[in-house]
Amino acid sequence: MHIDFPTSLPVPEAKARLQVLGEYLQSKHGIAVTWQGDQASIKGRYLVVGIEGTVAVKSGLVSFDGKDPGMLWRSKAKEYLTHKMSKYLDPAITIESLPRG
Repeated sequence: MHIDFPTSLPVPEAKARLQVLGEYLQSKHGIAVTWQGDQASIKGRYLVVGIEGTVAVKSGLVSFDGKDPGMLWRSKAKEYLTHKMSKYLDPAITIESLPRG
């Protein structure tokens, strides 16, 4: 499964916001997020769906590549990830006000 999410944020700010999202995912769902440079590895479970993938932050774009959860869960997974990235990468929301868990 692949999702591209355009962003106007500079790479360091986009990465910082996604690190906050990682803290949220770890705290709320036990999903591990590990960063190396501008790329994160994600591994865990949400409800009955195994989550495994990477997030890469580039100038103007955040990309998620991960294991396809299957036809039954694909649209829900894309909807959830798109919603979270929309919120955490919204420049109108301060990084301090983003949920961490």
